[in-house]
Amino acid sequence: MKTIIISYSFTGNNDALASSIAVALDAKRIRITESKRRTTAAIFMDILFHRTPQVVFTPAGIHPDDFLIFLSPVWVGGVATPLRKCFKLLKKRTGPYAFISISGGAAGPNAKLGNELAKRMGKVPAALLDMHIADLLPQDPKPQRNDTAGYQLSAKDIQTLTHQAVKVLHETLKKYNEKPRNGENRDFLTNQL
Repeated sequence: MKTIIISYSFTGNNDALASSIAVALDAKRIRITESKRRTTAAIFMDILFHRTPQVVFTPAGIHPDDFLIFLSPVWVGGVATPLRKCFKLLKKRTGPYAFISISGGAAGPNAKLGNELAKRMGKVPAALLDMHIADLLPQDPKPQRNDTAGYQLSAKDIQTLTHQAVKVLHETLKKYNEKPRNGENRDFLTNQL
């Protein structure tokens, strides 16, 4: 089983985190890109009209026994729309997978994220890390959307988030490499960080 990181980033934060995690896990990395620069208006139009944007993504070399780690922002409580095409292409030929996000988080946890992933991928993720920029900022006063929207992760932030993610991913991969015990269900490890 190979570990493959598939990532999309709007501001560069998830891109930086994906790069760091790929190095830490010695994993192959595939970037999802768009042919033109995305605007905030396009984000809301995609969400409002349930559009699947055109992206550059080729699933060549991905096998059903590979462990896939998706990294992307969360927009309005859901997976960033550029991942929709990727999920459609991989839904029927994906084994275990994880989803990691660093997003604003000023509105709190993304409670419906796990359900959306299960619906789009046909199975629940083996691990889900919903990490927030708001948690990296001073808590007094409570961070607002305008505080988190333009925030760029520092090298220290990336190191801290990578450490948290890799710890959970190692635990998840260890569980998948062990033989299941009677009645054990390995379908879903949720980590709201």
